[in-house]
Amino acid sequence: MLLIGNGKLFTRDNENPYIADGAVVIEGTTVKEVGTLADMKAKYPNAEFVDAHGGIIMPAMINMHEHIYSEMARGLSIKGYDPHGFLDILDGQWWCIDRHLTLDNDKYSAYSAYINLIKNGVTTSFDHHASFCQVPGSLFELGNVAKELGVRTCLCYEISDRDGMDKAKESVDENVAWIKHAQADESGLLAGMMGMHAQFTISDDTFDYAASVKPEGVGYHIHVAEGIEDLHDCLHKYGKRIVDRLMDRGILGPKTLLGHCIYVNKHELDLIKETDTMIVHNPESNMGNACGCPPTMEQVHAGILTGLGTDGYTHDMIESFKVANILHKHSLCDANAAWGEIPQMLFYNNAAMANRYFDAPLGVLKPGAAGDVIVMDYNPQTEMNENNINGHILFGMQGHDCQTTICNGKILMKDREILCCDEAEVMAKVRESSAKLWKSING
Repeated sequence: MLLIGNGKLFTRDNENPYIADGAVVIEGTTVKEVGTLADMKAKYPNAEFVDAHGGIIMPAMINMHEHIYSEMARGLSIKGYDPHGFLDILDGQWWCIDRHLTLDNDKYSAYSAYINLIKNGVTTSFDHHASFCQVPGSLFELGNVAKELGVRTCLCYEISDRDGMDKAKESVDENVAWIKHAQADESGLLAGMMGMHAQFTISDDTFDYAASVKPEGVGYHIHVAEGIEDLHDCLHKYGKRIVDRLMDRGILGPKTLLGHCIYVNKHELDLIKETDTMIVHNPESNMGNACGCPPTMEQVHAGILTGLGTDGYTHDMIESFKVANILHKHSLCDANAAWGEIPQMLFYNNAAMANRYFDAPLGVLKPGAAGDVIVMDYNPQTEMNENNINGHILFGMQGHDCQTTICNGKILMKDREILCCDEAEVMAKVRESSAKLWKSING
């Protein structure tokens, strides 16, 4: 049993949102009770005490769209790479990298990404993977690392026809194998989806094959209208908009996650709403790739379950919070935009989305919820309470303020020391693996 206390507790539970000198008690993998530190210590005197050192105790964060395979791209300069648009970025950088990724690269990319997620207070991540050099077994490399470290992860493989139909079929089969493995796992840490790149690299035959073998109980994780080129392709080849094509192929539904959705119109948003399909917004990636700003505020106001991700651009969800807040104010020329919508997406919608795949309630600290807790090293100079906590996070915190991370009742990082692995030893192997990858790309 763990007792995390000596800090300001923000639960994200509307019935009990804030306890000034609060504590969380975790028994096994779930929260047993929250209360004042004095009451919890008196009630559970034998619990292992985790000192928050006067910081902020809050639910761990969730990233609804990650790309672990991009982990070794940091600082990489590819010979001859000179992009002139989004398709050039995909083909010249990301598809080049994934065509060189070995299972060893996958494994150590996963170690690096999950360690960095832990350091940023993220314990649940929905990853969208690609490594067309070696497809079979790639999701298992990621999943084995996640389970070893003790983080919660939902994985899928990026189905695409871009490297031929044999690779496309391997991709579908890898998704199926991983989904069945995750469904049989009883740790509460693993889940799987049927991953897809984007409609412009997927034929009707591949859509049909994926649908014919997809296990029950899961949906799709697919990029949608990230670039205007995707929309133009669909209109030219199929005479319809992207969401219409996905609707016709049976892709939409409550378990399906659409990434980006920049170039979508009201009709498409109506279809997404009617089918209870989810959308994940990735502000930094959209800006960095010069893809445009999606109608995220419109999506939220329409009642579409819309969350926040990083697209592998960063592992810091607070950074994404900050960028999304500015992006939509700037795009809409409205200083009042995004104040409420973005924190709703990050702190509540992400949890609702993740709980379509994980049973224990996420993103909240109350009895029966997942034992996913973080402590942020933050002691402000101004008043802080349940009414202004989001403003303090937005303007006063960053991911690296996280000092302690607990997932599923297991302490993964305590006082900024990684406990779930030998970080120095693992990161040395990560650097060896990345050096091999860079050499294979540039010679």
